[in-house]
Amino acid sequence: MFYRLRTDFRLSIITLLGASAVLGITPFAVMRFVQNDLLAGLVDLFILLGIVSGVLYAWATGDTRRSGLVLAVIASGGSVAVGSVVGEAGLFWLYPCLVTTFFLVHPRVAIGLSVASVLALMMIETAFSSQIQMWSFATTAVVVSASAYVFAHRNHSQRRRLEHLATIDPLTGVKNRRSMDEELDLAAANAERSGLPYALVLLDIDHFKKINDLYGHGVGDDVLNDLVALVGSHTRWSDQLFRYGGEEFVLLLPGVDGVNLRAVMNNLQQVLRKHLKHPGGPVTASFGVALLGHGEGVGHWLDRADHALYRAKECGRDRIVYAEEADSPEPDLASSDPSCAPG
Repeated sequence: MFYRLRTDFRLSIITLLGASAVLGITPFAVMRFVQNDLLAGLVDLFILLGIVSGVLYAWATGDTRRSGLVLAVIASGGSVAVGSVVGEAGLFWLYPCLVTTFFLVHPRVAIGLSVASVLALMMIETAFSSQIQMWSFATTAVVVSASAYVFAHRNHSQRRRLEHLATIDPLTGVKNRRSMDEELDLAAANAERSGLPYALVLLDIDHFKKINDLYGHGVGDDVLNDLVALVGSHTRWSDQLFRYGGEEFVLLLPGVDGVNLRAVMNNLQQVLRKHLKHPGGPVTASFGVALLGHGEGVGHWLDRADHALYRAKECGRDRIVYAEEADSPEPDLASSDPSCAPG
């Protein structure tokens, strides 16, 4: 429970605001029922039930966007209902509701709800004692909404930037392992649904430690960036490259198998052989390739590609090994490179 609150910002906001609303509204609901003000009491009760339902839905499904929108609508609509039923005393509820919506939904949506709430209250004559009070209320509500918008917009931009940084490798600019896990899960789900083939390539730069030891980590970093640039310029926009760790990368290839997959891999290997260099000469890479099997889990899929990469390294590096061959009792590794004997 506390882990989810620490790691899911929107869920923590929904929970905090939901708890605050329940603690703040419950005494008034009880008081109104005690005072026999049934209509106002029922309005408060429905608002409470809506807020509790929204919070429970967010916890049960993890769908914080939809539940946040529902809670924002309840907060805005509830404040209008309270203002129309209670009158002047109920107008004060709109201010916390205006601020709350900016934490629950996108700032543009919150602006729309805020404007709609203020206009709705202004159309209810019984909510205000005079025109001056109505326009004073509208002006202060606009100021509060504008301030909340500026804060929420900046917060939204900063959060998106942090989320972006959390999924990108800072050195090479490609997606990192965290992002890879999400994309592989999506690929496996899409393959089950559509039957589209997916190939997973585990790529490892040969003798990378020697490059770092002889020429320094700056040269090693240049090699990594050059590899990313070469792979990016010789693959499709739908292909995705991830930095798996160190000098290892994962390439996700949707929609290729059989002869087409071998053609893609042979071309990529030749491109790296020709263009990837360091001060001591050309740099090569080893490849482990695995096609996603029907009903196969992502972990097993990745393990098969890793085993194929291990076989490529074991057989002398600068080779492509396909998991379907490496996993067989007598893998036909010669089909990938004649110099690599089975075993």
